[in-house]
Amino acid sequence: MLLAIDTATRAISLALYDGEAILAEATWQTANYHTVELAPAIETMLARAAVKPTALRAIGVALGPGSYTGLRIGLGVAKGLALAAGGNLALIGIPTLDIVAASQPLLAERLCALAQAGRGRVSAGFYTRQGDSWQASGQPFIADWSQLAGRIESPTLVCGELTPEGRRALAELGERVILPGAPNCLRRAAYLAELARARFVKGDADNPAALAPLYLREP
Repeated sequence: MLLAIDTATRAISLALYDGEAILAEATWQTANYHTVELAPAIETMLARAAVKPTALRAIGVALGPGSYTGLRIGLGVAKGLALAAGGNLALIGIPTLDIVAASQPLLAERLCALAQAGRGRVSAGFYTRQGDSWQASGQPFIADWSQLAGRIESPTLVCGELTPEGRRALAELGERVILPGAPNCLRRAAYLAELARARFVKGDADNPAALAPLYLREP
């Protein structure tokens, strides 16, 4: 059983995955109440799914980019659970933008995944279509909407935390951009769980004592 935890931004998402099905999932917007909402939500999800904490074998957690506080809270809870299990609970960190990309259909040769960075900016990363999946291309970066638009030169699927302002700015690019609807832009822990599970079955886990959030600095 795998528990997925994503608190990278104000969008919090949790999921339980048994390797064959998503047993439970919850996603909501928080007004920066990560600290008081996360632990009770995990407890409620486990209870509703009739899963005891001792049944967990792995935890997948969003590493960032994202907000300083949100990432530290999610990673702190995940590391605490892993360390308390005394080595019986694998901890697997997954980049936030990889979670966004994993949920997207292959509608173009290029994808740009987004997460809110505050003050009208986004954390962004480009991906290219390789076979039946998206692969990261280059390093993630922070940009405002006009700066991001300037980086899109060929048809690109842009997804993730798009604001109304962002949609308007990117829509001006015409055929160079594909903007999905709101449901396809939601970052869901079910995809985090799937990515973490793929690493878990390979025996690829992170050191709870050394795993750290991924923060981006402005250029």
